[in-house]
Amino acid sequence: MNFLRKLFGKKPTPDSGSDLAAGTTVTRADETVPQQPGTADPAKDPNMIRVFDAYGREMFITKQQWRDSVLLDHLKQVRDKPDELYATIAQSLQDGFAADMVEPAERLAKIDPIPERAAVILGVVYLENKRLDDAERVLETHVRKHGEASYVLSNLAKVHAARGDTALAQKTLWRALELDPNQENGFGWYVATQREHGGETAALDALRRIAALPGSWRARLWLARDALANRDLDTALALYREALAAAGTPVPADLLMQMSGDLGNAAHLPELLVLTTPHFEVAAHGLAVGNNLIKANLDLGRLDAARALIDQLYAQKRPDWAKTLAYWDTELAKTHVGTVAPSSAEKVSLTMLVGDGAIWLPEDSPAAELFPAHTGEPPRIAFLGSTAETAAPGDKPVHQMSDTPGRLSRALPIFLAEQVRFRGHARVRTLMPWVLGEAPAFVLGRVPWKTDEAAHYARIGDTPADFVVVTHLVAATEPSRIELRLIRTIDAKELGTLEAALSLAQPESALRRIADSLVEILSREAGLERVAPPELYRVPVGASFPYYLLRLEQLLAVRCSTIDGVPPSFLSGEREILAGNLQLCLAEPDNIVPRLVLAQTLKRLAKIRPQVVAEFRERVQLLQKEKPLPEPTHGVLQRLLAEIYP
Repeated sequence: MNFLRKLFGKKPTPDSGSDLAAGTTVTRADETVPQQPGTADPAKDPNMIRVFDAYGREMFITKQQWRDSVLLDHLKQVRDKPDELYATIAQSLQDGFAADMVEPAERLAKIDPIPERAAVILGVVYLENKRLDDAERVLETHVRKHGEASYVLSNLAKVHAARGDTALAQKTLWRALELDPNQENGFGWYVATQREHGGETAALDALRRIAALPGSWRARLWLARDALANRDLDTALALYREALAAAGTPVPADLLMQMSGDLGNAAHLPELLVLTTPHFEVAAHGLAVGNNLIKANLDLGRLDAARALIDQLYAQKRPDWAKTLAYWDTELAKTHVGTVAPSSAEKVSLTMLVGDGAIWLPEDSPAAELFPAHTGEPPRIAFLGSTAETAAPGDKPVHQMSDTPGRLSRALPIFLAEQVRFRGHARVRTLMPWVLGEAPAFVLGRVPWKTDEAAHYARIGDTPADFVVVTHLVAATEPSRIELRLIRTIDAKELGTLEAALSLAQPESALRRIADSLVEILSREAGLERVAPPELYRVPVGASFPYYLLRLEQLLAVRCSTIDGVPPSFLSGEREILAGNLQLCLAEPDNIVPRLVLAQTLKRLAKIRPQVVAEFRERVQLLQKEKPLPEPTHGVLQRLLAEIYP
């Protein structure tokens, strides 16, 4: 578990906190995992702390639990490591653990090779604990020994302010700004006090005084903001160029973040990109600046540039950025969909994609030896879905992002096919309608397949299916409903029907009943020989079940994205797909099936997004190390993963 939880974002205006030293719907694949409904957001609870484990999973624990189970022990571990000790103290002050930081800060003062850093952090700790005399002693002692320093003086000014000596506090604060006019908290505090006494005019005068100091760039940002508010773009741009020249390289993240944010809010997007892009360094500026650049590129239709930025940020492997980057993934996908011209029904060219067997068990997979194939000539059964009645019907084909009914309409035949494959002596295949052309995509029909159409599609190819199972989802209201028909393909005769109500959010009980009833009908009407499922075939249960369906549908999307001619824009959220697969494996650590879904997803994705698959190497290897399956399954998985990670 990483001790320091990386945070992003900043307050829109500086505060006066303690100053620490600087250190038939045509749909494309949308793979963002749906939010669980009705759950409170622990990130908004001030008593909770966000942490990430080695797999990148976000978790929340109470501050008291963090203190007792992590923080105190970590302080012992870094007791003799100045850099880590300083970082821990600084983070802990933000988390509200000032009372626990006295001894660590006093320890740092004895061992830190950077005297200013040690004096500042100890002074801040004393100040946070209302020990004004001790704070003043530490800070003044540093000045006597080492000379004046901006952060030391600004915190000394806070001591004077806490004692009510406003004049001395202001004098000391101004001296701190003379030494470093760009120190954020001291700068913000000084401007705020001037505003309190003289309004906006006094605040602007203060900004001009600070801007006149050598090396000043932060004041120019705020003067530029005022110029933008007054629609004086030329003055703002001149101030930004002066600020960039004064700041040197690498340009401070605060500078780029505020400059790009203000230009974006004022709708000056070309200027934003011209001024910000040449100075952006992903390791130095990260998500704070990257957010503004991504949005500007998206708004200007520069989709390739936006994608490149998203990939750069993902490559930093920051789990605390994952949600924000997933949001941008989705926004990019929406923008791609919006660029696809609507097609009339006459212009849509359809085909049928065919997948044999369980989607996660190709015949050439090393895992096939764990699930022996059927011998002889069992009945061939096809599964066809991809239709759903929703609350917003239409009579023209449209391109849109995948939604829950669309995903479930594709997951249903995949799930039922594997159920029949492992519970009966049959050869199964799934049929997926697909749009050809410049924007290939899944098809979601609004009405059920006609009996003769379904029979026709099931018989196409060298090995025509004997029977076809047709599913249709009625999702216009909640609860939704599944309708299922069994059709003999040679004469398009309907042999049986099933129907079940289900919740889109919790479909497990309904789908298991449907699967049981389907096996019975196939046994009675299609001559299916029922068999006991292999011991290794276990469908995830409970809260994991809907996510298992999602991962099956995502594996389908990944497989389709590798078809020749499918553009990169077809698939989005690749990293979230892999992260979700990992979480499913961790939720069912002794189940081979989620591991095989993950492995097949990795293998297919490696063909089109090798850099994304490479980012997950350590996490996948850790899963295999920490959660090994019994032999021979572990060895088979290792062989399969060795093909992906040689």
